[in-house]
Amino acid sequence: MAENWSSTDSGIIRFPSGALVRGRGLRHALLPGPAPSFAVYLLGKPPPATTWDARWLRCPDFWVPDRQQARSLFEEALTRAADERVEIACGGGRGRTGTALACMAVLDGVPADQAVAFVRRHYHRRAVETPWQRRFVLRFPGA
Repeated sequence: MAENWSSTDSGIIRFPSGALVRGRGLRHALLPGPAPSFAVYLLGKPPPATTWDARWLRCPDFWVPDRQQARSLFEEALTRAADERVEIACGGGRGRTGTALACMAVLDGVPADQAVAFVRRHYHRRAVETPWQRRFVLRFPGA
């Protein structure tokens, strides 16, 4: 198993359980430091090949993914983040990535009505870009 991220690494969010997950935008260069061991990529088309275990969650820019598929992948990512380097990414690293991180925060115990604020405070101040992404997070527990 891979070691986890450092909380001082760029783009890292710490969930209430202590799990560390890196968010990033795929349009930007790979961040310095160790590579992830598992990733979930929220994109409208298949992601580029990686040397690490990765899952594609179909999600066009500014939209939301399928709720059931998202829940399954976000649960897997959160579980694996306990002792692996997990990355969540989309094109720009804010909207879809922020939405995924907010949903993972809900799974980790953050109340759904506070999850967007949690991610904006701990990951990126402009995470979760659209009203339907915010609504997706608010309704996420009902998946």
